[in-house]
Amino acid sequence: MSAAFRTSSSVRTVRTVQGNVEQGELGVVDAHDHLFFRSPLLPGRELDDVDLARQELEAYAAVGGGTVVQWTPYGLGRRAEELPALAAATGVHIVAATGMHQAAHYAPELLAARTADLAEVFVRDLTEGIGDTGVRAGLIKVASGFHALDAHARWTMRAAAEAHRATGAPIAVHHELGTGALDVLDLLCGELEVPAQCVILGHLNRSPDFVTQREAARSGAYLAFDGPSRANHATDWRMPDAMAELAAAGFADRLLLGGDTTTAGARSVSGGPGMPYLLRRVRPRLEATLGKEMVERVLVANPAEAFAVRWA
Repeated sequence: MSAAFRTSSSVRTVRTVQGNVEQGELGVVDAHDHLFFRSPLLPGRELDDVDLARQELEAYAAVGGGTVVQWTPYGLGRRAEELPALAAATGVHIVAATGMHQAAHYAPELLAARTADLAEVFVRDLTEGIGDTGVRAGLIKVASGFHALDAHARWTMRAAAEAHRATGAPIAVHHELGTGALDVLDLLCGELEVPAQCVILGHLNRSPDFVTQREAARSGAYLAFDGPSRANHATDWRMPDAMAELAAAGFADRLLLGGDTTTAGARSVSGGPGMPYLLRRVRPRLEATLGKEMVERVLVANPAEAFAVRWA
């Protein structure tokens, strides 16, 4: 595997689907969302309509959105070939992902055909392009299980760590119902020696355990509060208190916000909250608790750091 990542003589940028951009160009960032997503766990609810994706980006831009980070990984309909044109048409930067989700999200035949050297797949997506599209990914997405790391999760995280060492790309982690963050950190940052500041822990708002959240933030990893407007996941109403608790403990620079739209009906243009909800409803609520300056930091400065890497 070629070493595409260098620790010196390189510039910190964020890799979007249109190429590398400087950190300050991202604007307001939805740090975890999906324009396209397809899973056998969500039959008939696929995000696969290009025109609706464009409309959703336009609605997001209309309320001040500047960048969307799509966490859709390998094999789940990420539609990489469509992303540059969508970014150009709407003026919204898009960051694409490589990586692999939980095994349950894949058809058995796809898992059966998986390559033993998964890290090579990730590195190729990051350095050469996804498939034959030439569109390069800007992060690696993997997933843990519910309070546990199964063999599939450990396999994908080892591949992610190897790809990170080769490219410098950040690693973003789905946590099932917000659980298992400390086990993930033990594996990625302990055993596999990935710097914690290169790890983004997703969905921690879904398990409102302030003790675990503080410990995770203390590691230096980023904590993504993503997937708002899901009342069954204890998100919106506890989010201000959780973020205030972390800020008071000195971890305001570790916080990110995302929408995590995963089904067609959840798009704002289809009647759901969608991407604009993050700025239209969640942002004012957080500003009332945290203040505008801190929320601006969470939406602009923090993701600019979290998703920036030293690309060769």
